[in-house]
Amino acid sequence: MLVSSKELLLDAQKNKYAVGAFNTNNLEITHAIVRAAEAQKAPILIQISAGALKYAGLEFLPMIVAKAATEASVPVAIHLDHGPSFEVVMQSLRAGFTSIMRDASKLPYEENVAEVRKVVEACHAVGVPVEAEIGKIGGAEEHVVVSEREATMSDPDECVRFVADGGFDFLAVAIGNAHGFYKGEPKLDFDRLDAIRERVDIPLVLHGASGIPDHQITEAVERGICKINIDTEIRNAFIRTIQKFVAENPDQIDPRKIFAPGIEAMQAVVEHKIEIFRSAGRA
Repeated sequence: MLVSSKELLLDAQKNKYAVGAFNTNNLEITHAIVRAAEAQKAPILIQISAGALKYAGLEFLPMIVAKAATEASVPVAIHLDHGPSFEVVMQSLRAGFTSIMRDASKLPYEENVAEVRKVVEACHAVGVPVEAEIGKIGGAEEHVVVSEREATMSDPDECVRFVADGGFDFLAVAIGNAHGFYKGEPKLDFDRLDAIRERVDIPLVLHGASGIPDHQITEAVERGICKINIDTEIRNAFIRTIQKFVAENPDQIDPRKIFAPGIEAMQAVVEHKIEIFRSAGRA
């Protein structure tokens, strides 16, 4: 069933679990995500980035996801991931998205607030919740020194100010997480997360969770993370499985047979994430 993300994340916050937010780029990834959610009886967000919209088409990808969400036996929200502009946000609203992120985190604070408030006004007018981000989610490489690492992280006091000034519904925080695969083992700053959680009363979001060890993910959930984004690990499972299949079956030209093991591999990744997010059985 197609729902708003707000009801999902507020329940997650209340009951101390996290809703998985999984990125899609096509029909096959969408199938894998929904099948995993149904197998685990879990609520989910299916995320579409501006890049995915450009690749698959604004007229097609949201329609595919909306159909899958409507037919699903579990709650599904369609989320704009890292919305780069007000124009993309408005296009997404018209396409039926039920959750929006406006990412202006690279801008100076006051500009970030101004961009977010403009989006909040438009989205709240039609009942759609908004996610915003403070702090820059960058690399977490082994050679990054503490001062450099901390410079990209969310400041707890600034988070409080940002929530009050921005008026949005969910806050994406930078606590040592990074997009893509990590170089070296990531080390989430749980003390920083605790400080933010104590000061901020809206659901918190963790981006760049692909590659973070399971035990750190579970601890982040225990300490108040309510939404966790996964993209890279899904793509990796899809491509590596297909590469292996094609290498072992060089004469196979039926895309259905080639993609099938890739879909199964992605579904396995999503099911595992749902389990460690503690959202299984929450639908």
